[in-house]
Amino acid sequence: MGRVTERRRVVRIRGGVAGVRPDTLVAEEPLEIRLNGKPLAITMRTPGDDFALAVGFLVSEGVLGAASDIRAVTYCEGATEDGSNTYNVVNVQLAPGVPVPDITLERNVYTTSSCGLCGKASLDAVRTATRFPGASADPVRVPVEVLAGLPDGLRAAQKVFDRTGGLHAAGLFTAEGELLDLREDVGRHNAVDKIVGRALRSGLLPLAGAVLMVSGRASFELVQKAVMAGVPVLAAVSAPSSLAVDLALESGMTLVGFLRGPDMNIYAGEERIVR
Repeated sequence: MGRVTERRRVVRIRGGVAGVRPDTLVAEEPLEIRLNGKPLAITMRTPGDDFALAVGFLVSEGVLGAASDIRAVTYCEGATEDGSNTYNVVNVQLAPGVPVPDITLERNVYTTSSCGLCGKASLDAVRTATRFPGASADPVRVPVEVLAGLPDGLRAAQKVFDRTGGLHAAGLFTAEGELLDLREDVGRHNAVDKIVGRALRSGLLPLAGAVLMVSGRASFELVQKAVMAGVPVLAAVSAPSSLAVDLALESGMTLVGFLRGPDMNIYAGEERIVR
């Protein structure tokens, strides 16, 4: 499996003085996700938790809803001309009886590290119906003081970011602010997929009563992934997009942006935030 970080030579200038030194960079490699042996998507990701990433991706696509939907998750050998295993191709084999979607009409098979839905044919294609009750049915309440502490809690748990300064993170918290899981990746959508995939394989979906905290902005894609996993509250350090707010309102999710300590904007579902 590829390394999470790599070393590269860099010329560093500080105070007008130049020096040569090694620098630690976050690794970025392609991961091809196959479904029942057929190519589905390629995403640029940080190696690690690849099985969870693939599984979480399939949750967001509406293919998976429970661990019992999966027969096996494996790395594919023979992905190169010499037949070696690159650990950059993952196949998810569905359990008998689980329907296989017609993926050829909806998705272009290339996904960048910044946008996981660029290949979708239309907006309607990404409004996949979740298998879980809508977020509007989740009675969870989150004190504003708990929300205020989540960015620091997320940052404190980012081990690879400390070495590279170049990773996004997604953290899963309880309504009391306890960190349940954290994943890092060069792509924010990958970090969320890793969280969701690990939760599904542990039998924890839907993620009722949970708060998903993400670094960076809250895109439509991240809201959609949270909806598909049954997350009632999504918080982000930066801004949401207009479409993200629309989807949060439509699905009954609480969406918080510009969360920086005690300061925040609540764009949807303000009734869940206890002030």
